[in-house]
Amino acid sequence: MVLIELDANYAMALRRAPDWGPACFEAYGENHSAAPRVVTLRELLGIVGAHEWRKNGVPIPELGNATVHPYYGVFSPLRGEYLNLIANAPLPKALLQLGLSPADKARAQVFDIGTGTGVIAAVLARRGVANIVATDLDPKALDCATTNLAHLGCAAQVRVVQADLFPPLATYGQAQLIVCNPPWLPARPNSPIERAVYDEGSAMLRGFLQGLAVHLAPGGEGWLILSDLAEHLGLRTRDELHSWVAAAGLKILGKRDIAPTHAKAQDTADALHFARSKELTSLWRLGVV
Repeated sequence: MVLIELDANYAMALRRAPDWGPACFEAYGENHSAAPRVVTLRELLGIVGAHEWRKNGVPIPELGNATVHPYYGVFSPLRGEYLNLIANAPLPKALLQLGLSPADKARAQVFDIGTGTGVIAAVLARRGVANIVATDLDPKALDCATTNLAHLGCAAQVRVVQADLFPPLATYGQAQLIVCNPPWLPARPNSPIERAVYDEGSAMLRGFLQGLAVHLAPGGEGWLILSDLAEHLGLRTRDELHSWVAAAGLKILGKRDIAPTHAKAQDTADALHFARSKELTSLWRLGVV
């Protein structure tokens, strides 16, 4: 409930106030109105935290500890256990078979839906996938992914495309593998930085499932990366997830699980420990019925 006034240059009129101007500029852009604004302390702290992660980067073990630099409002891969699943799950046979000859490689492609920082696309590129289309609707995420993929040396293998979930079918065709890591909690975000965590009404999750069948090439797989934390919190049931899969004309081919390794999962004083202690992150392998 604490509000902070920032002037037209994002400075605070407080003695010895830190210079948070660069962090605010990254989050809000240039203040074209040249007018002061009021923001919550919570949002301001989130902006400052995002600025530090963008500046210092997040080391990714699956990329040889190379760093990914998340922008404000773009999901930061601090909880990176899901990347271990993507790095080690067997690639679909439909993708591997098409990669046998140079002529086939042009037809062998992967879609990374809601790419964010581009880290999933980078992990797949490091696995040798030569043709990846990474989509996102948020211009900040598109800039973030483009910058990170260039920094990681993966730009030649990944095309970053602005799209609401799937790239246009008429232009990009179907893919042998389609990966999506939607926000894990079906709740309403109250600020840009929360959009990476909350998926109101499971809209992105359900949109991915509903569009998967038409965008998958024959024999292809969809990989859904999802934590079951929402289930332990009573926000979604496993039966609901299964019903959405079936209603989309999909079947479950398999599932790989990994337990969280972050500090809160072991913190018995955390208010959500009852749920975090049981949480698993899963890679659901989905195919067309």
